[in-house]
Amino acid sequence: MTENPVPAVAPDTLMLELVLVPVSDVDRAKTFYTEQVGFTADVDVSPSAGVRIVQLTPPGSYCSITLSAGMPGTAMAPGTLRGLHLVVSDIAAARAKLVERGVDVGPVEDLGGVLYAGFADPDGNTWTLQHMPWR
Repeated sequence: MTENPVPAVAPDTLMLELVLVPVSDVDRAKTFYTEQVGFTADVDVSPSAGVRIVQLTPPGSYCSITLSAGMPGTAMAPGTLRGLHLVVSDIAAARAKLVERGVDVGPVEDLGGVLYAGFADPDGNTWTLQHMPWR
C-alpha cells in the first residue's frame, strides 16, 4: 500500500485552488509570471484547436493561477483582476527580489500593522504583497 502524502480534506472544507487571470497575450504573461515574479509553470496545454491553458503556482502556494485563451465561459477583460494577495514572511526581501527581476513594485506601506506593496502584470492586473509581522 502506498502512503498518500496529502492529508484528508473534510467534506465542508472550501479550498481555493485556481484563480483565472485575464490577459491579452498568454506567452507574454507566462514569461512575466515565471521569469520575473518566480511562479512555477505547472501546465501548458492546448487541448483543442484555439484553446490554451497555462497553470502557474507561486512558490510555496497551494493555489495556482490560470492564463488561458479560447476557453468558453471564462472571458474577462484583460487587466481587470484587482488586488490578489501574495502573503510573504519578509516584505522587504520579497519586494527587493521582485524589483531585482524587473518588476515595478510600489513602496511598502504600513496600514495599521499590516504591510503592503503592490505591482501589476503587463496587462494591468494588480497584485499585493502582504506581510503580517505577527505570523
